[in-house]
Amino acid sequence: MPDPKQILKKYFNFTSFKGNQEQIINRLISSNGHCIVLMPTGGGKSLCYQIPALIFEGGTIVISPLIALMQDQVDTLKKKNIPADFINSTVPPEKRKIVLNNFVRGKVKLLYVTPERFRKKEFIQQITKATISLLAVDEAHCISEWGHDFRPDYSRIAEFRELLKNPLTVALTATATPDVQINIINKLGINENEIEIFHQGIQRPNLRLETSDVIDEKETLQEIYSVLEKYDGSGIIYFSLIKKLEKFSQILNDKGYRHGVYHGKLEPKIRKQTQRMFLSGKQNLILATNAFGMGIDKPDIRFVIHAEVPSSIESYYQEIGRAGRDGKDSLCMLLYNQEDLYTQMEFIKWANPNADYYSGIYNMLNANIEQVNSLGINYLREYMSFKDKNDFRVETVLAILDRYGVTEGSIENRNLELVAELPQELEDDARLEDKLLRDNKKLLSVVNYFNSDTCRRTFISDYFGFPDEPPCGNCDICDQGSQS
Repeated sequence: MPDPKQILKKYFNFTSFKGNQEQIINRLISSNGHCIVLMPTGGGKSLCYQIPALIFEGGTIVISPLIALMQDQVDTLKKKNIPADFINSTVPPEKRKIVLNNFVRGKVKLLYVTPERFRKKEFIQQITKATISLLAVDEAHCISEWGHDFRPDYSRIAEFRELLKNPLTVALTATATPDVQINIINKLGINENEIEIFHQGIQRPNLRLETSDVIDEKETLQEIYSVLEKYDGSGIIYFSLIKKLEKFSQILNDKGYRHGVYHGKLEPKIRKQTQRMFLSGKQNLILATNAFGMGIDKPDIRFVIHAEVPSSIESYYQEIGRAGRDGKDSLCMLLYNQEDLYTQMEFIKWANPNADYYSGIYNMLNANIEQVNSLGINYLREYMSFKDKNDFRVETVLAILDRYGVTEGSIENRNLELVAELPQELEDDARLEDKLLRDNKKLLSVVNYFNSDTCRRTFISDYFGFPDEPPCGNCDICDQGSQS
């Protein structure tokens, strides 16, 4: 069997593993033991399955929820001469057949797919012919309906594993609370005594965690200017509202701070161009919503500012994890304005429609799908929401119906169609109300983080179920303790 360290050096140009990487890889290749990997963003999760994939004789399937992320990862692997490829909805049907055939024949060692691919009969017919040594479930928190980014098809992983003859499995995530960890094990269809959980805690000592109480936009800008003047190099400023992002963008432009802008309403071509400019170092500063960040493997990000309160500790932790991947000192600044809480509470409300709303949209599509495709999303929004511009429940429902496989196509492409019944979960008001309550509790945890007199890193560690972490000595709370 090849030596993992030799492969690490040959393909990835590293001479040693970090954190728990070596233990995880050895359990997979030597003990044939299942693993759950809880590792901070930027901690090197991908190597934990990529190196075993190059050692095992059979192929490795990587289930990933994000098309852009899998494309970036495959591009990086191909540059290292590692035989990897992906299949998703952006790949033309003929190329999908070629890629899948290459995987079945062993010409591709790592195949990245979205969980939705397992809905396709032709995919299942071919993939079951392959010799599969390892199943890697990336962003594994998506398995849990209690997680912050639940995807229904992820909850079918046990079914996928059975189709693939129950291969060795590794599930990886940066953000899973203790409840979510248990839920992941259950959804994988693996007994607790057969799987080992590896976690590194919040081991990013170079990240300085600070918060600042601001009462208005003027104070928010002053804090941003202070960081921009103090920190050279690349940085990200996160916003919740596109309208506020655009306003601050204009102000910063007028002050001579050149920057890129990234949010979900921009054309895909512009978003991709902005991302490339940032990754290449041609653009040092990005103002973005949480649409920006997945797959951003840029080592020299010196600061991440949250100009508005984030919706959860999970999303906050994932976003600050993009700073300081080169190990050098970096700032993570959260600007706390009480008004932002009302914005997030509105977001949470609109992101959690009740059962009647789901039924209303479904019935409308069932009765008038041609008209909806012809007149667009505004027609549907006006019918359901009475022209309330702040109400994005229509977008929420369309996204969830797509995730559940109820619809295919899109209104934007004028080819939306209903292909399945409304699932029971979306007609269960008690379940939907429970999710709304959980989302509000996640927001409350952000408030508690700001108000806490406990070390910032210790607070986050406790939240994710890693108790007894010592104070970090590198946050504003620890500074106050050393001065008292």
